[in-house]
Amino acid sequence: MAPVPITLHDLGLADYPAVRALWEQSEGVGLNESDTLEAIAGFLQRNPGLSLVATNPDAEIVGAVLCGHDGRRGYLHHLAVSRPYRGQGIGRRLVTECLARLRAQDILKCNIFLYADNAAGRAFWLREGWAAREDLVVLQRGNCGC
Repeated sequence: MAPVPITLHDLGLADYPAVRALWEQSEGVGLNESDTLEAIAGFLQRNPGLSLVATNPDAEIVGAVLCGHDGRRGYLHHLAVSRPYRGQGIGRRLVTECLARLRAQDILKCNIFLYADNAAGRAFWLREGWAAREDLVVLQRGNCGC
């Protein structure tokens, strides 16, 4: 596919069905109870103006990323680009814009979570200048009792 003009805009709740479908079709994206419409609504409310979608000239969503921060570190979740649109720099544009928006809020470091078996995702992030931290381990617990 020849490169087409892509527009970025804030991810809104009206985008959720198309973004969810994109995530479901994208290898390396793991969805769970944190990805319901209600959970995403809360995430967007806590992190206004940070998450993005990329649309083609027909206003179809061809890329998306969740972006937020905890006041200290930024986090990117679920970066996905529709298969026919990959290799056109859309993922890079989404990430670059998210990082700029985080910087504007004085968030100077950003983290991502990547499945260990996601070789394509790892290659993308390393090409983009992200460094693997082999000295860190992610521990997680569900149902924190809140």
